[in-house]
Amino acid sequence: MEHKKVLLLGGSGFVGTYIANRLSEQGVRLTIPTRRRDRNKKQIMLPGVDMPEADINDPAQLEALVRGQDAVINLVGILHSRDVKLPYSRDFEQAHVELPRKIIAAMQATGVRRLVHMSALKASVDGPSEYLRSKGAGEQIVLAARDALDVTVFRPSVIFGAGDAFLSLFAKLLKTFPVLPLGMGQARFQPVWVADVADAFVDCLDRRDTFGQAYDLVGPQTYSLEELVRYVARLTQSRARILPLSEGWAYLQAGLLWLLPKPMLSPDNLRSMQVDSVADGSGQRFPGWRPTPLEAIAPTYIAGDRPKQRLNRYRWYAGR
Repeated sequence: MEHKKVLLLGGSGFVGTYIANRLSEQGVRLTIPTRRRDRNKKQIMLPGVDMPEADINDPAQLEALVRGQDAVINLVGILHSRDVKLPYSRDFEQAHVELPRKIIAAMQATGVRRLVHMSALKASVDGPSEYLRSKGAGEQIVLAARDALDVTVFRPSVIFGAGDAFLSLFAKLLKTFPVLPLGMGQARFQPVWVADVADAFVDCLDRRDTFGQAYDLVGPQTYSLEELVRYVARLTQSRARILPLSEGWAYLQAGLLWLLPKPMLSPDNLRSMQVDSVADGSGQRFPGWRPTPLEAIAPTYIAGDRPKQRLNRYRWYAGR
């Protein structure tokens, strides 16, 4: 691999963990900044990984982290904010808009050219939610720098896989409660496997044909949210009743869940679902993109608590 030293921002998260494993396997030296080093012991043990404690929102610290790298991968993103503000709250602005601007400034100051950036499918400055608007603003900032830097942007739909907070969350809820109230069940997604997303990020690093480009990353099949929840119910053999909610009740439920210390859902999440997270043909496909069907992966971790499924999961991870 041409890029031997990579700064992975947001590397301790769900997608970042998969990307870190792949880059480590290829002998890449990784720097993964974190606020709490002791919470990331698994990644610290990966060969070639350094996890310094740092505040990446501080321009001086960020520039020091970028200096000497061959490439920067930015995965930083948040789904919830405690504030509500138009066009987006301070939390969304800091994570999705200001940070990309600071990354570009740090790269230009240090002479590092290669940037791979995580956006979101249907991100747009005039989107229906704070999340999509702020993601769209950040994407615009990155693409505007393509004359000065070698940038690639990825826009995934909802990402699933072992360790996710999507299908796994529904599996937990279906096992815990006899009734699952479900809002926005008609919202549509093209779920994409986290390993496929990680492969795209890694594969594009040295590909000059991806410079200056933005790609939609979606799975091969479209599902409604209700279809996905019912599929998880079958995998877990849950007898819980799935209760579709009207829009008003859905927003009431989201508002209550938003108040929890660790929100599972917020009204802004529902506003994001007003736009189907489905490729409409206007975006580019990543060269050679052949996504894995959800049905080939979900049973290996969603139904993994039953003896037979546990065995199948171990076989999957072992490649047998």
